[in-house]
Amino acid sequence: MTDDQIRKDVEFLSAASRQELLFRWEQLNGSSAPEGLSTSLLRRGVIYDVQAKHYGGLSPAHRKTLLQIAASKTAVPPASMKAGARLVREWNGIAHVVDIVENGFRYRDKTYASLSAISKEITGAHWSGPRFFGIKGKAR
Repeated sequence: MTDDQIRKDVEFLSAASRQELLFRWEQLNGSSAPEGLSTSLLRRGVIYDVQAKHYGGLSPAHRKTLLQIAASKTAVPPASMKAGARLVREWNGIAHVVDIVENGFRYRDKTYASLSAISKEITGAHWSGPRFFGIKGKAR
């Protein structure tokens, strides 16, 4: 398949019906889509699979991390964030301290799998955890 064919396929899938998406999911994965999957998420999954089969999918390291998160609800922080490091964020006049530990992120005597969960705990709204704590790719 050429890049142009992939683009046309993605364009088609962007407007495809749920039935067309379910059929394509089965073609790509050899099994039915998970029950309860929204059409929007189904569409994203099918488009990702089409692109991943052509361009390559997740790196082994990212795949391992995602499988670890799914299996245990804990994660190993990225290599740029070493265990023992500390993040501090002031929010509404209160300093919030997060320690990076071997199995995730420690905040107020509780270990979290992601910084986003902590930022939601602090703000009450969904934020990107790395963005909330001022991390852009590499820890500063």
